Amino acid sequence: MNSAASARIRLKGMLIKEGLQIIRDPSSIAIAFILPVVLLFLFGYGVSLDAKHIPIGLVVEQPDTNTASLTGSFSQSTYFTPEYFHSIKAADTALKEHKIEGIVWLKNNFSSQLLNGQTPDIAVLVNGVNSNQAAITQGYIEGTWVTWLQHYANLSGHAFKPTVELEQRVWFNPALNSRLYLVPGLIAIIMTLIGSLLTSMVVAREWDRGTMEAILVTPLHINEFLIGKLIPYFILGMGSMLFTVTLAIWQFDVPLLGSFWLLLLSSTLFMLVSLAIGLLISIVSKNQFIAGQISIMVTFLPAFMLSGFIFDINSMPEVTQLITQIVPARYFVAILQTLFLAGNIWPVLLANMGALVLMLIFFAIIVRKKSTNHLE
Repeated sequence: MNSAASARIRLKGMLIKEGLQIIRDPSSIAIAFILPVVLLFLFGYGVSLDAKHIPIGLVVEQPDTNTASLTGSFSQSTYFTPEYFHSIKAADTALKEHKIEGIVWLKNNFSSQLLNGQTPDIAVLVNGVNSNQAAITQGYIEGTWVTWLQHYANLSGHAFKPTVELEQRVWFNPALNSRLYLVPGLIAIIMTLIGSLLTSMVVAREWDRGTMEAILVTPLHINEFLIGKLIPYFILGMGSMLFTVTLAIWQFDVPLLGSFWLLLLSSTLFMLVSLAIGLLISIVSKNQFIAGQISIMVTFLPAFMLSGFIFDINSMPEVTQLITQIVPARYFVAILQTLFLAGNIWPVLLANMGALVLMLIFFAIIVRKKSTNHLE
């Protein structure tokens, strides 16, 4: 029997062994196919970053048809749940008690300024404990006010000149639906769990169970050992990716505007990077518990916090932005959000895929060297 045929037989035996290990381990199947469903439904339906139905207080010192028209605009908006107060003191108390997030105060000279052709002054008070929520609330209030003022000007013939004339255009996600970018980003988190967390156990498991010595005395070459360990988890991870993408498109109505083949290629690159990182952790740690803890700290938490999945990277401190550049999920999240929501934007795709290729080469070299030192 020639060496090539012998190598194929050894590799086939290793693949069968690892495949049976996955089948016999219910946790691997659960992480690959049950966990994605749980996370998708949690972030798709249970978690929303959309600012809607914000509770605000409306204070009208001198009610009339004009104030009723403006307060009606707030009542009809999906962004607000208004509550009426007879005095600013009562509204201020509600704001301090966090019953409302902002106050719109129409003073007694509101209508007189309108009739004189002046732009009325309205007071806006916003709860600034949560700075992001405060900025969103203030922006929505200003948008509603400017829209109503323009409508009043068209009806009355007055030409009001707001301090700032705003013309807004929202690209790629016109509805500002947070689900449309949370769900694609979640694919990176799921693949990180499968690629890094599960793979971080494969070599450490052999040491824990005392089977590594038996493997080392076989004719199995180190490359055959590594490939045999990785291929089953690569198939598992890519299968989970296809399953998750199917759910994202058909269940959560997330559009895939870019090429499916580019999605498949970029997913392959990211999966290989995650597998290499997980395998490196497994080789170095030699203990399943330690490997799992390291994998969570090194791969999952950075992917969740520093990839742009939830928190905007450009809003982070400069030091943190530098740290994100060594997080593989950062590049994959950018690819996913671009392919799903914007399409084939080549400068973005090529730059991020190039970063994944460099990371793959780097970790492949490190894995090969460490495996030679620890396993041969």
